[in-house]
Amino acid sequence: MNYLAIDTSNTTLLLIACKDGKTFVYEDKTCGVKHSQSVMVETEKLLDRAGLTLSDCDFFACVVGAGSFTGIRIGVSTVKALAFATNKPVLSITTFDTLAYNKDSGKHLALINAKHGSFYACGYNGYEVEFEPSFISESELNELKKEYKLLAFEEIENVNAEIVSVSTGLINAIENKKHLVNVDANSLVPLYIRKSQAEEGR
Repeated sequence: MNYLAIDTSNTTLLLIACKDGKTFVYEDKTCGVKHSQSVMVETEKLLDRAGLTLSDCDFFACVVGAGSFTGIRIGVSTVKALAFATNKPVLSITTFDTLAYNKDSGKHLALINAKHGSFYACGYNGYEVEFEPSFISESELNELKKEYKLLAFEEIENVNAEIVSVSTGLINAIENKKHLVNVDANSLVPLYIRKSQAEEGR
């Protein structure tokens, strides 16, 4: 199985290339808002390191959110362009999957800091979603954590969450969801749980 996966949903740029079951990872935790400048340059470097070409890939995977509105759009548009150019299928992975798929059992709440005391959250029992992706308040989180153990990819102030590896979670999620690849690149759409600040200000 050969694939390329791109995650630009937060301040980290994460790229994973897999060739014949061997994975190669590029992770820049200081990328910030420079995804558009870095994603293709670093993708080419990673593919070269893996000895892989775009045409060798069986599919392209993209993390579609929740997260940064701009970052998500960059990732989705990049993967769509690669899929259209090579006529390859796509696979949609959520940011919540990249957290939850670090654990194969138990009840966990994948948590993303949405700032100002708010969060994006999705509840899993093993790999099954049982609390749909939602935009929640601190008081709602306090109720949910009575039922779920919290998982996050970074420290969140005043929240006691286990910090897990997004790259490991993404690899596991792709392995478990590869049967869901879609030949229609237009099936790849951003997961926006709420409107952007610009839209909310209209």
